[in-house]
Amino acid sequence: MIVSSTNASTDINIGKYTFGDHVLANLSNLNQQVDLWLIFYNTSKIAIISTLFTLLISSMAGYGFEIYKNKTRDRIYSALLLTMMIPFAALMIPLFTLMAKIGLLDTHFAVMLPTIASVFIVFYFRQCTKAFPSELIDAARIEGVKDWKIYLFVYMPVMKTTYAAAFIIVFMTSWNAFLWPLIVLHSTELKTINLVLSSLSSAYLPDFGIVMVGTVLATIPTLAVFFLMQKQFVAGMTGAVK
Repeated sequence: MIVSSTNASTDINIGKYTFGDHVLANLSNLNQQVDLWLIFYNTSKIAIISTLFTLLISSMAGYGFEIYKNKTRDRIYSALLLTMMIPFAALMIPLFTLMAKIGLLDTHFAVMLPTIASVFIVFYFRQCTKAFPSELIDAARIEGVKDWKIYLFVYMPVMKTTYAAAFIIVFMTSWNAFLWPLIVLHSTELKTINLVLSSLSSAYLPDFGIVMVGTVLATIPTLAVFFLMQKQFVAGMTGAVK
């Protein structure tokens, strides 16, 4: 992909596997065909907002399922996990109908809303919360600290590695999302980088040099997020709680 991004489309078609000198030309042509700043803004907006709300809501759910005990908790949790077995293909039409009825079609809210409550992230946070020292919660309650303050000022700081790992997972999933944005986004000015690259590569005579340089640019943010948070990701995936 990186090598191809430096070559012209004709060189890529004949199978050239060495670096070329067309990277700036490919980048210039890509910028002429699409508004790079706009599509990166759209993609970043959707990915960041979706990730932050997913972490907030899913971590609250995972925390609640583990900390608060009642008779129906496990039944509700089991029913929630069962929804992971439903393929997205079976949800597309109901979701599309729902978004149409509430007037959110062709908006970024339509892309973000169905992804905010992630069952997998709820499961992940509950499993990590099992290692959370309950003594800290008991001590805070004895001091008269309210439950929402315990969550914000006791639970979240201790579980920061878990949040970091979840952030990477959710951000990469949201950044690379293709099918659902393709269904609900119709306006050119609202499309994400993946939709734009797909349209460029499916043209009658696609310029593969432009597609490859665009793919490189689309990959950089996810790589940057992962490498910047690599230590926290490893610690979070291994369940480290300090």
